[in-house]
Order: sequence, then structure tokens, then C-alpha cells
Amino acid sequence: MLARIEAVRERVRPSEAKFAAYVMGRPHEVINLSMAESASRAGVSEPTIARFCAAVGCSGFREFKLKLAQDLAGGTPFVHQDVNPDDAPAEVSGKLFDRTIATLTRMRRSVPASALEAAVELLTQAKRIEFYGSGNSGIVAQDIQHKFFRLGKPTVAYSDPHMFNMSALTLGPGDVVVAVSNSGRTVDILEAARNARSVGASVLALTRAESPLARLASVCLLADVSEDAEIFSPMTSRITHLVLGDILTVSVALRLGLPAQRGFELTKQAVLRRRAGE
Repeated sequence: MLARIEAVRERVRPSEAKFAAYVMGRPHEVINLSMAESASRAGVSEPTIARFCAAVGCSGFREFKLKLAQDLAGGTPFVHQDVNPDDAPAEVSGKLFDRTIATLTRMRRSVPASALEAAVELLTQAKRIEFYGSGNSGIVAQDIQHKFFRLGKPTVAYSDPHMFNMSALTLGPGDVVVAVSNSGRTVDILEAARNARSVGASVLALTRAESPLARLASVCLLADVSEDAEIFSPMTSRITHLVLGDILTVSVALRLGLPAQRGFELTKQAVLRRRAGE
């Protein structure tokens, strides 16, 4: 059912797609709600839910919840939402490739050019850039910083909450924090964003729409990935944030011009010198 919802959400009406996003984000919550409660929480009408249930091949909301519950019970929680316990490696490969490609394609269409322009301008003008993330997002923050430090700007990445909350208070106007959080609700990241804003620094958030972090940020690049990080290992969200990091790195390098490109060249030569000959 989750795969079917993902497949039809690009073809249904916007209101039905909104309900689909709600279900994908909170499937375990939906199965315990009435149609009226689901409509209220998703911000849609009950007729919208009825149409969506028909679009995924169900006679009504009751059958939809039953099939969704069976899907959740028969899947492999905490592994990946598309795979089944008896899937062969080739089937797992196909499912994960398909979901990742579909997610990146949807992201390519949904990221506003204005948000990208604002993010690139903010980073281009930054005096110092610090990258914050917790857990899985901390690894992403480190990866993006690993690319950015070659641009010639002072950069650092922190995944320890004590470190990035203290460091945020040492920043000032002209400095930028890049806060990475799939949920946008991690308490430590929210505190760090508030600390940075309180001393005049800007916050660029890589997160989901309507999250507390999105509301705190100066600029947002929204990655609304259909992945319940409370249930499944965050996979497609991580890849989406990594691609956004690559886009920012390349765009800022082009904006900075030859000095930044020279930095890339020198660091690449340094890496090549450390490789053993064939």
C-alpha cells in the first residue's frame, strides 16, 4: 500500500497528494484515526480522502486502513518501508533504486529557483560557515563541509550538540549556519539555530516544510521526503540532502570564480600525490 500511495501521488489532485504526503509521513497514526480525524489532521476534506482511497484501489477508508495496517505489520520496520522479509537482494536493489530515483526526480521539480538563489548568495557572502547536524544528519553536515572547505572560506562541521550550541554563540553578522535536519524538530538543532540568530548570524536550513526549523531559518531548502524517520532508517532523505549539498558547493564555487576553482584544483592535486602508483 505504501508503494501504491507513492506511485499515484503524482497523478492525483493536489488535495489528494496532500493527504498522501500525510499518510506517508505518519502511517501508524492514520490507521488509528477516523476519516474525520484524518481529514482534520491532514488539512483536507473527507470527500478528498474518499477519492484518494478509490485512486489506490480501495472501496473506502475502512478498507484503506485495513490494507495499510496489513502492509505495516507485514513489512520490515526499522529497515526500509518498501521491502518485505522474503525479498531477494535483486528485489531489494530494484526497490531502493526506484524509490531513490523517484524521490530525486520529485525534488528536482519542487525546489524553487528563488530559494536556491537565496541560499547560494548567502553562502557566497558568508565570512564563516558552520555545518550542524545530529545523528544521521550530522554525517551529512560533515560531508557538505568536506566539500565547502576547499572554497577558501573558514568552515567547520559539528555533530556534537554541546559543541554546535556553544559555537553558534561565537558567530556574528555575516556568518552562516547550515543546519541539516530531516524532521526539522531535533531539539538541539533548534536551540543552535536560535543561538545563531540571537547573535546576528544567518541560518540556512536543509529540512522539511512547516517544521520548527524551517520557521526559524533565514533561508530554507525544503526536502519533503516521504520517509518516516521514526520508523524506518533514513535513506532517501540523506541522499536528498547530500545532493542539495553538492548543488550548493558547485553553485558557490561558480559564483566565487577562479580563486575557488583554483582551490579545488590544488586540493585535488594534493590527493593525487598521496595515491600509490600503478
